[in-house]
Amino acid sequence: MKTSSLPIQQHILDFLDYCEVEKGLSENTQRNYARYLKKFTTWLTLQHKDRLVPHELNDQDIWSYRLYLARGASRYGQRVLKRVSQNYYLIALRALLTYFADRDIQALPADKVKLPRDAKRETTVKFLNLDQVEKLLASPNISSKNGVRDRAILEVLFSTGLRVAELTGLNRDQFADIQKKITFELGIIGKGNHPRTVYLSERALTWLKRYLQSRGPDRERALFVNYRSRSGADRRLTIRSIERMVKRSAIRAGIPLYISPHTLRHSFATDLLTQGVDLRTVQEFLGHRNIATTQIYTHVTNKRLRDIHRQFHGGGMEK
Repeated sequence: MKTSSLPIQQHILDFLDYCEVEKGLSENTQRNYARYLKKFTTWLTLQHKDRLVPHELNDQDIWSYRLYLARGASRYGQRVLKRVSQNYYLIALRALLTYFADRDIQALPADKVKLPRDAKRETTVKFLNLDQVEKLLASPNISSKNGVRDRAILEVLFSTGLRVAELTGLNRDQFADIQKKITFELGIIGKGNHPRTVYLSERALTWLKRYLQSRGPDRERALFVNYRSRSGADRRLTIRSIERMVKRSAIRAGIPLYISPHTLRHSFATDLLTQGVDLRTVQEFLGHRNIATTQIYTHVTNKRLRDIHRQFHGGGMEK
């Protein structure tokens, strides 16, 4: 192991390059790591440790940082994080320490950063039932070009289970022969550069065709575009734009939940499981590398098992 004379903060850009090139993490994951580590460097500055080098970081520093995430931030006028959010910041720090180990840079082992035991218990899956999905899909004003585009986006999200970053990365040439199709499947490169196939329902395909017809001929490469962008500017819809659109649509639909594009991904998975699709198949649809990630949907499978047991188990039948 070698010691580094560079402060921890100056290693972060190299760490993000490592995430992209060697770990193959998505651009969205890299942005999240950068954002989470920014809070760590803010803490270093507040503690007058902005010149701290990797091998000087110790157990007491980690404990102090955890206290800062849990309650100390409020002393500096910052929002106190929920326990599950604290987890994300600690996971990013662990990833940075793992990078140091991989580069043979002397530093605290990553397993010294303990995650809150009950953080996962706070994680709840927000999803819509089919009635709510229908209301959401029907909420855009389809008399306008924006409305047709928004309806197509909502339909595609629910039909495919795409992550919003995957949706914004779609290009028009991937759908060059869509007008001739009555069914459509699409190969995409998802999170972590892992390929998978997604499928468009007949209804989603209909709305996507209608959207593309409403756009007419243009040279814009992106599938979903911002009509208000200036000529010559990048017109590709951003993740934030789609998040705002989904929230507006939920308000118009009168859905009393905080809704994001990821809610439609959860709803897609929940609907499949409710219809009897097994968890392994849903894992493939969602592009999860680990079945443990898909198991957040056990709220559905547990209920199905309970209902099946109640209906068919002989011990529950009246004599």
